[in-house]
Amino acid sequence: MVFEPLVNVNRSLTNGLGQLDLNMRGQGFIFTDNPHFNHGTLRVQAIQELSSRVRVKARYYYAPDQFLGDNEERRSGRRQFVTENVTSHIWSTRLFYNVTPDLSLQLLGRYGLRRYNEAFSERNTDFWTIGTHVGWRVTHKITLGLTYHYERGLAEGRNQPAFEDDTSYINHYLTAEVDMELTERLALLTAIHYELNDWTSGLTGDERKGAHEDTYLGEMRLAYRLTDSLQGFGGFQYSRRKESFEPHATPETNVSMGLSVRF
Repeated sequence: MVFEPLVNVNRSLTNGLGQLDLNMRGQGFIFTDNPHFNHGTLRVQAIQELSSRVRVKARYYYAPDQFLGDNEERRSGRRQFVTENVTSHIWSTRLFYNVTPDLSLQLLGRYGLRRYNEAFSERNTDFWTIGTHVGWRVTHKITLGLTYHYERGLAEGRNQPAFEDDTSYINHYLTAEVDMELTERLALLTAIHYELNDWTSGLTGDERKGAHEDTYLGEMRLAYRLTDSLQGFGGFQYSRRKESFEPHATPETNVSMGLSVRF
């Protein structure tokens, strides 16, 4: 079981361009059986209204010292299993454009850093992302969404052939979403995600050379509005990840329940 405490702080201002919405969110992930995976994230963002149709969002995301597992290191030459941690910094900008009252378009640009502990520092990666999202309100109760992201990551290991550990990649990410208002208080949110990682390592001896990774994920969530400030939800999520050089896929199932309170 995982508890996810979250604090969300909002502030709205008005300037010469229009409304400016400021937001800061701190979130924790507390694992009851695996406390090594406990971690927190911080997100700071600003959304500036430019016109009745156009908004722009700037965001910074920080996830420090996240435990990934005990993995095989290459730097000592002994191939021993040690703790692997990563710290992530991500800066992004998103442009929102309302084509019509029922059709919206988003354009995304993102740059980020992943920095690993010393035993895995050849995996330190700089990456950038471009993407688009289209949202269409089919009826006042049904909304469809479609997202595509292209991402390129370059790891330091590509210039360190002795470690045979280049995690550089090209990533394609697709999402299709359907949100439905079942009753005045009850909503159903569904999504299907597909992610393809093409590893671009050219190092002899690296298991990622010529390899790829496929991930499929489906999710469903019911949200029930108890009062104007209190919402309950329950969700189900199933994913399947397969590396081309691994004999078996890795399945994962998550069930979630929670309450959202607005002050």
